[in-house]
Amino acid sequence: MLAYFREMVDVLVERCGVSRAEAVARINATYGTQDGVWIMGHELPEYWAYGAYYRPDHRDRLPTGDPDEDADIDFSTFPVRPAPPKDSPFWTVEEISE
Repeated sequence: MLAYFREMVDVLVERCGVSRAEAVARINATYGTQDGVWIMGHELPEYWAYGAYYRPDHRDRLPTGDPDEDADIDFSTFPVRPAPPKDSPFWTVEEISE
């Protein structure tokens, strides 16, 4: 399961442009406190990663991670969820400044 969560983090870093520390914090905040995460593997990691980053659009939909299903989506129209507060326990990876 850890590898699956790491794939979700990679999606947020590579496709949403957030730092690895923020991606981990978002995944921790969204899914780290939920029961039943073992069932998440039936969807692409993108499906869950996008849910931790975006809010639904005006049509109440989120990207799924499937290129065919997401082909008509303008990702710039999705509202972005705020990152967890920096002083929260969800930030478990140190932010690296460049």
